[in-house]
Amino acid sequence: MSRSGYSDDCENVELWRGAVHRAMNGARGQHFLRKLRTSLDAMPAKRLITNDIVNDKGEVCALGSVDPKAKIDPEDRYAVAKHFGIAPAMAAEIAYMNDEYADWRETPEDRFTRMRAWVEQNIVPEEAE
Repeated sequence: MSRSGYSDDCENVELWRGAVHRAMNGARGQHFLRKLRTSLDAMPAKRLITNDIVNDKGEVCALGSVDPKAKIDPEDRYAVAKHFGIAPAMAAEIAYMNDEYADWRETPEDRFTRMRAWVEQNIVPEEAE
């Protein structure tokens, strides 16, 4: 199993996709996506790892860019969600997109570019006040 917790078992997939949608489009999710975008943009090396939040070299995945000192089990989506203040469905979705969405030939630099674009796509524009 992956750190996202996703599997090939598609039981209740509509309910799960609804949970992901609500988590990412709610106020807390949107706040986190904006924070994630800022963190990704601030990275000196535009590259992302897979299968961990932070590795021994200090390299990070997308979530790790927000807190590069995070010491949590990357496969425990509930602990990851609690640490970052997001819903477990959102934590799982970000982990899945970071680790598994692309093909195996993707470089860490390509992963950064793809994840940065994915974050931007999922940010709902703020209404003009």
